[in-house]
Amino acid sequence: MKSDSLRLIEDVCSNYTKLSFIEISEDSIYLDFIDVELGVPKSDRDLSLTMRFGKNPFITVFYDNIWDIEFLSHFDYKNHYLREDMLLELRKIKFIDFEYLNTFFHNYSRQKDYSMDKEYDVHNIRSDFFCLLEFNDIAIVVGGNQIDFFTPYERLNDKLLRDLSNDWMMYYLKYHQKRNIIKDPMCENHPFNR
Repeated sequence: MKSDSLRLIEDVCSNYTKLSFIEISEDSIYLDFIDVELGVPKSDRDLSLTMRFGKNPFITVFYDNIWDIEFLSHFDYKNHYLREDMLLELRKIKFIDFEYLNTFFHNYSRQKDYSMDKEYDVHNIRSDFFCLLEFNDIAIVVGGNQIDFFTPYERLNDKLLRDLSNDWMMYYLKYHQKRNIIKDPMCENHPFNR
C-alpha cells in the first residue's frame, strides 16, 4: 500500500469508529473496525474494515489500570492465540509515526508486549508497518512486515480504497442536501459539521 492509502485509512477511521474484534495468532494479527467511512451505508451491510498484520507481527498495549485490558486475560500463551470481541471507541489512529509513539511512553504507566520475535522491543521497532491506536483508557501499537486491509466482501487495494472513500463522501454530501428525517449519527457527528 502507498503512504497516501495509509493516510486515507487514518481519515476514514473517524470519531465514530470502534474496534470490534481482535485476533492474535503466531503469524498474524487481525483488528476489525466498525463504522468506518467506506462505501454507502445500507441496512443489510456493515461499514467495517479489517487490518491484517503479518510476517513477524507484534502488538503492544499501553495502559494504566489492569481492568482496562481485561480482554487480554483470555490470551493463550501456550499457543500464542487470542480471539476476542469488544467495543472500544477509537480516538486516534496513525501509521508509522515515531513521535506519536513516544507520547505513549509518557502517557501510560504500563505496557504489555506480544510477539513471537524474541528480540522485539517497542522502543526499537524494526517492522515495515506499524499502526498506533488510541482509545479512551488504553493505546495499542500493532505492526508487522506485511499489512493488508479488507472489507467484509473483498481485499482492498489503493484504487478500491479511494473509490470506497469517495462513495462515502458522496453519501455524506447527499445526506446533508436532503436533511433526511432518519438521522445518521456518523453524518451528524462528522468533524465537517463543527
